[in-house]
Amino acid sequence: MYTTDMTETLRSPKVEEVYKRLDTVMDPELGISVVKLGLIYTVDIEPKENDPEHDVINISMTLTTPGCPLAAVFDQMLKDALFGISWLASDQDVHVTLTFDPPWVPEMMDEEAKAELGF
Repeated sequence: MYTTDMTETLRSPKVEEVYKRLDTVMDPELGISVVKLGLIYTVDIEPKENDPEHDVINISMTLTTPGCPLAAVFDQMLKDALFGISWLASDQDVHVTLTFDPPWVPEMMDEEAKAELGF
């Protein structure tokens, strides 16, 4: 299994590919990528059971606020961004877990996002 989180160096080409694709997913309200905002906490990739040609992606993410009205759309937005990866059988092999532990704070953003939002 490959794992990375916002504090680790990317350890595999597969994880790097996932992050590059997730970086194209824009927060609809802020217009900044969910990766740059620090909303993606972890990406875990593990072999798909009974299918050695394909893997399963587990993503742990948060939102800027627990009451975000767009929470329901992020799951599909992430799956859409990962569509077409050769080692992923279908979007059913992408599992998104929403967490608020730890809660998101502006310090989680990268420098580019902070500059765009005036932090």
